[in-house]
Amino acid sequence: MILIEYPRPDFKIEHRNNQPYIFDSIRRKWLLLQDEEWVRQNFVQYLLQVMGYPKSLIALEKEIYLGDLKKRFDILVYDRHHKPWMLVECKSAAVPVTEKVLHQVLRYNISMPAEYLILTNGNHNYGWQKKGGQLIEIASLPEFAAHC
Repeated sequence: MILIEYPRPDFKIEHRNNQPYIFDSIRRKWLLLQDEEWVRQNFVQYLLQVMGYPKSLIALEKEIYLGDLKKRFDILVYDRHHKPWMLVECKSAAVPVTEKVLHQVLRYNISMPAEYLILTNGNHNYGWQKKGGQLIEIASLPEFAAHC
């Protein structure tokens, strides 16, 4: 398991019609603050503030196609050549990170092949690096500068 100490939240949050909204600094828009969105926003802030990943190389919730099916990945980090490098699947804290979630990100990886696959529910974080056709579990997130 990958241990992550999230930075202190410094989000812009406002209420509309008794619903909380959070400002997404990557997509530059207000989003309904649901449990999974809270995990996604905190994970992105960890990537930016703690790990130093470039904001310009992070994409959130973009559509991909798996055959005829339209799906959306949660977080995709590109390398400096704009090729998929790390694919992150987020779940709400109430959803356990299981093998089923791993299979979900592996399906997404067919359309968006990335070297690193990460699963998180905010509390539990797991990651793998693809090497020689195998998935090797990693104990920490990769340093961006060292690999890209």
